[in-house]
Amino acid sequence: MTMTATVRVMTPEEIAARAGGDTAFLHAPVRSTVFAERAMRLRQLARGHAMGDFLLFMADLAQGQQDRLEGFPSVPLPDADALDRAARHGVPALDAADWPRDPLWHGVARVIAADLRDSAPAGAKEALSRVIDASGDWLERQADCLLTGVMEGLDLATAPLVAAALQVYWTHMATTLTQRSDGRGQPFGRTDDETACPCCGSRPVASITRSSGESLGQRYLHCSLCSLQWHMVRIKCPNCLSTKSLAYQSLDAAGTAEAGGEPTQRVASAALQAETCDDCGSYLKIMHTDRDPFVEPVADDLASLTLDLLVSEAGYQRHGINLMLLFGAPDTPPDPPPEKGGG
Repeated sequence: MTMTATVRVMTPEEIAARAGGDTAFLHAPVRSTVFAERAMRLRQLARGHAMGDFLLFMADLAQGQQDRLEGFPSVPLPDADALDRAARHGVPALDAADWPRDPLWHGVARVIAADLRDSAPAGAKEALSRVIDASGDWLERQADCLLTGVMEGLDLATAPLVAAALQVYWTHMATTLTQRSDGRGQPFGRTDDETACPCCGSRPVASITRSSGESLGQRYLHCSLCSLQWHMVRIKCPNCLSTKSLAYQSLDAAGTAEAGGEPTQRVASAALQAETCDDCGSYLKIMHTDRDPFVEPVADDLASLTLDLLVSEAGYQRHGINLMLLFGAPDTPPDPPPEKGGG
C-alpha cells in the first residue's frame, strides 16, 4: 500500500525568508566517517536487493576508501591567497579539470584494488588486476576522462576504481582545507555556477534535505567527487535553475512511478524521489532525511536504478553523475593499461 500526503510546496522565496539568512551555504564531509557511512548504508540496502552482490562489492570499495583516507599523506594545497582569489573570481579552488594532481593518488587506486581482488566476484578480478598493474600515465589518462566527462578512451570496467581513488584524494583536500579554516569561515566561496560544486566544480550525484540543526528542511546538492554539500533552495532545478516546471516521481510498493507538478500537489512520502524539470528535460534524485535518517546520496542512488529507468523512459536526461556506476560506451576502445614503471 502506498501512503500519500497532500502538501503545500513553498516557493524558493518563502523558503529563503523562513531561513532568516542563517542557512549554512556549505556542509563539509566528516573525514572520519564519510566513506564508512556509505559502506554501512550499502550493506543495509543490499539485503534482499536484486543487485545485492554489486552493492556489497561497492560497500567493500567504500570501506577501502575510508581506510585510505585516514592515512592519506600531505599533498600540495592552495594557500590562503589562492583560496581568496578563487572566491573573488567565482571559480572552484580545486577545479577537477584543472587542478595539478599529485601522483600519490595512484597508490590509493592500486592498494584499494589489491585489497579487493581476493574477495571480489570473478567478473571484477580482471579489472582490479588492470588497476594494480597500470602505469601512472594510464591512470592519469583515465582520470582525465572521468574528470572532464570525455568518454573516449575510458575503461568503463576500471572507472569506479579510478574514481574511488580520486574521491579519496579530493575529499582529503577538501576536508584538510576545511579543518584549517575552522573558526575563520569556509575555505570555498560561492561560484558563478551554482549548479556545480564550489570546491571542485563537479556535478552533484543527488540532492538531500537535512532534518536537523541550522539547516533544518534545507536542500543541499551532494558533490560526486569531493562529497561537499552546497545549499540550493528547494523547488529549483539544479540544472537550469527553473522554478516553474518541476515534478516529483518516486517508486511505490508496486514499483510504479508517481508524479505531480503543481505548487500544491500530492506527492509520495518516499524518502527518495526524482525531481524532474520540463523546462530543460533533466532530473536529479532528491533524498529526504526526515523520512529516512540513514539515506546516503551515493549509496541510495546506486540502489535505485529502477527509478532512473522509469524517469528516463519518460524522456528525462539525468543531470547528476555517480562515478561508481557510469553508463554508455566509449567512442573508441580504451587504451590498454601499460605496466607500472616510470609513472
